[in-house]
Order: sequence, then structure tokens, then C-alpha cells
Amino acid sequence: MTGLNYPLYPLFAFLGFVVALIPLPWHLQAWNSGTCYYMIWAALSCLNQFINSIVWHNNAINWAPIWCDISIRIMLGASVGIPAASLCINRRLYNIAKTHAVVLTDEGKRRAVLIDTLICVLFPMTVVALQYVVQGHRFDIYEDIGCHPFIYNTLPAFFLSDSWPIIIGLVSSVYCGLSLKAFYLRHAQFTHFLKSNKSLSASRYFRLMALAMTEIVCTIPLASFIIWINSAAQPVEPWISWENVHYDFSRVMQYPSALWTTNYLLVVAIQLTRWIVVVCAFIFFAFFGFAAEARKNYSIAFWWVAKIFGIYPPKPQQHINLARLYCAPLGPAILPSAGLLPVYVVKELKQTSSSPLSWEHSQSKKKALV
Repeated sequence: MTGLNYPLYPLFAFLGFVVALIPLPWHLQAWNSGTCYYMIWAALSCLNQFINSIVWHNNAINWAPIWCDISIRIMLGASVGIPAASLCINRRLYNIAKTHAVVLTDEGKRRAVLIDTLICVLFPMTVVALQYVVQGHRFDIYEDIGCHPFIYNTLPAFFLSDSWPIIIGLVSSVYCGLSLKAFYLRHAQFTHFLKSNKSLSASRYFRLMALAMTEIVCTIPLASFIIWINSAAQPVEPWISWENVHYDFSRVMQYPSALWTTNYLLVVAIQLTRWIVVVCAFIFFAFFGFAAEARKNYSIAFWWVAKIFGIYPPKPQQHINLARLYCAPLGPAILPSAGLLPVYVVKELKQTSSSPLSWEHSQSKKKALV
């Protein structure tokens, strides 16, 4: 089962790393810190899984213990960081929907970025540090998968590790519900705010709302399913003591694919854990990778690369408005000129056939012919 994923999973993991970072520059310009942290966590997770799937393909050798120490912490941090970033997005959308609490000043923007940083960076780092309480040994290595954290399946592990995505998802759900309510009650003020806000359009707002709602719909069921798998795959052990949990902590367990794939629930849990970060990256790209600002930046990037090979974008052609030139009122008409002074052109005064001048002029032409 895992062997079939080798050419496919590294490819999708690397593509997830790339596409998650594509919209990052213009979200940084708009001070959208929640979406930026979402992209960073998703991209970092995809890169981590890509490296693991390449290095430990067809082997379970402990090649890089320091890397595995870092890798398992990226996995643990992302399991909280991505839902936390979704929470920040919902929180920002709620503040925008209220309109009177939207931060527009630089000081307010810095305060919002600081709060998002505490939620998306400091909080996951704290959760990762708390994992040591229920971490049975250093890490595991699964063939074709790579480094994987080992959490001792006890009751404290539920509170310190498994429950955080559900708690964050519930808080995000509250913010999402309040956003929808505020949008319904303050529709006119919300529309006026979007028209006056240069960094957030109505299209981007609703795409952010769709992303946040998708994250909520997926986070709580998947986190609950993972908790069920953990309890079904192996029995919940009683917490005896700190020494018992951390006995021989420095050991590294290595599992060949022929062994660990016999446990179907373990296979589902591991495959779900590593594929879900790739799905998160592609979901974000689906919402923001084809927007108007994205296509504009793609064009800029394309011509920037093309200039390296001597290919330049076509110059816009300047068209003269002939209708405006010849249908202007009688009298001096000013035309654009490259000189210092404008060029004055006097229109010819043409007479109609009904005027006396035209009759006299025609008679004089007849006499000339005779």
C-alpha cells in the first residue's frame, strides 16, 4: 500500500510546498498575518514530509537523528498551527464584519499581527513543549514514511496533545457564526467598508470566509477521527508515573513496512496525518491561486523571467481619438505635440448647399466653364 505512494506522494508534497507559498507576497503586503501563517505552516509541513518520504524510501535506518528531532516537532506544531491560523482568519473576518472594530492604522495593524503571532507561533511552540510530558521515547522511524513522533497513549495525552485541534476548531466555529451574524446585521456598513479598503476586496473576503469554513468543517471531524483511531489501534494505558512514561527515553524504534502495514488502523492514521497537510496546501491555492491579484502577479513573474532570455512584453499602442479630433467644435483645436508649445489647427469652415454663398459660388463656377 505504501509502495504505491512513493512516486505520487513526494511529488504532491513538493507541489504543495510550492503552491502554498505562491500567494504569500501579496498577502504580506495586505498585512493578512493569519493567511500568511497558514501558508507557512502548510508549506513547512509539506516540505518536511517531502524530505522524509525521499530519505526513508525503502529503508528505516536512523540516518539523521537531529533532523528527526526537528521533523517530529514540525509535525506536532503544524497539527496546532494550521487550525490556529484558521482561527486567526475567522477572528479577522469577524472584526471586519463588525466594521467598527476594524483596524486601519499602522499601530492597529501591528497589534493585530502581534496577536496572530502569539496564536499561530507561540501557542504551537507551547503545545510542542508540553508534548514531552506524554512522549514515550525519542521518535519512531517508519519505512517509506520517515520520522514520526511517539505519544504514550494515556489520558493526559488526550488533554495535552489530541484535544487542541478540536478546541481550536470550536472557537473558530464561534467566530465564524458571529461573522455571519454581524454580516447579516451590518450589510450596508460592511459594503461601505470594503469599498473604502484597498487591502481587502469583497471577493477576497468571501474567499477567506470559504477557506475558514472549509477548515472548520474538516478540522473537528478529522481530529475526532484521529482520537478514535488512537484509542482503537492501541489500548489506552494508565498513567503510572513520570519515570514509567520516560523510561529509556533515548531509544529510537524502527519499523519496516512489512511490519507496520499489517496494522490497518495504524496505516490509516499515518497516511491521513501526512496527506492532510498536502490537502490543506492545495485547498488554500484553490481559493487564492486563481484570483485576480494572483493572475496579475503571475504575469509580472512571467515577464520578469522572460526578460532574462531577452523577451519583453509588447508596448501598449497609443491610439488617437479621431472622432474627438474631427468632431470638435469649430475654432482652434489643440493637438498633443512633442514640442514646447501646442500646435494650433484651424478647422475649415464648410458651407452647406442651402446657404446663399454656396449658390453664388456655383454660378461663378458655371461662368468660368463657359
